[in-house]
Amino acid sequence: MADRQGIWAASAPPPGYLPPSDRPFASSPPRPVYREPHPVSAGGVLSGLAAAAIWLIIFGSLGRGLVSYVWWTIGAAVSAWLVALLLTVIGDRGVAVGVSVASGLGLSVAMTFVALRWIGTNDWPLW
Repeated sequence: MADRQGIWAASAPPPGYLPPSDRPFASSPPRPVYREPHPVSAGGVLSGLAAAAIWLIIFGSLGRGLVSYVWWTIGAAVSAWLVALLLTVIGDRGVAVGVSVASGLGLSVAMTFVALRWIGTNDWPLW
């Protein structure tokens, strides 16, 4: 069996196996090129991250205590997600990704503070 593999690897391919070197695949039609209508770019993602971070900072700073801070952050995150959904449908998907990532991160920070207060006091702070 080892002899056959050595013979097979050393032999040249049969005629017509390789395309002609001057124009490969001349008989086949050109392949279509599909492009995304709204490509995601790094600049769009970073601008979405920055815009959502500023949005969450502004609304989070309206709160005077933990409860009001968390409710303002929940409202800001939900509205940012709605804007990200709108941007996904009719706008720039990169900005939508940045907005949704930043609002999710901001909401998780607020919920971490809620969980820490809940663990420390055994009382749910949002009601």
